[in-house]
Amino acid sequence: MSHASTQAQIAENKTWFYVLGVFLILLGMAAVAFPFITTIAAKIFLGWLFLIGGVVTIIHAFSTRGWSEFFLDLLIGILYLIAGAWLAFFPLTGIITLTILLALMFIVQGVIEVGIAFRIRPHDGWIWMLFAGIVAVIVGVLLLAELPSSAAWAIGLLVGINLIMSGVAYLVLPMAAAKA
Repeated sequence: MSHASTQAQIAENKTWFYVLGVFLILLGMAAVAFPFITTIAAKIFLGWLFLIGGVVTIIHAFSTRGWSEFFLDLLIGILYLIAGAWLAFFPLTGIITLTILLALMFIVQGVIEVGIAFRIRPHDGWIWMLFAGIVAVIVGVLLLAELPSSAAWAIGLLVGINLIMSGVAYLVLPMAAAKA
């Protein structure tokens, strides 16, 4: 996509960029204000995702009972159910495991945002996307480096910082497009 095309797309959809940016900043501020609650909420949410995935996998296994991998599908579904129940219904356990998972997610997100920044690099606001990506990678590395002592508060705080930085990046892009 050319510089002019990227800039036109951002300018054309600036309201959605602003909405996303403000929404992410507000979510980030809430996460920073209540880091332990954010940590627990993220863990419970992840648990429910695994629970739903387990139910769907088990339904799939029984729907394809004639398939040679029925028992392996069933085993995966049961594994998802156990992991999901543990994460969702025992909110104070497994925070370290969740911290590792989120750290890896932040690192991957940061790498992707850096890639986005370089793809839109001629655009005036690209540096903010690059900065948000670098911050996300640093957040991920910090989470891993401070284990296990900071797991209870770090997830919520760093999730908040990450959301705020991404929100700022999405606010700055249309502002830069308006200048050009």
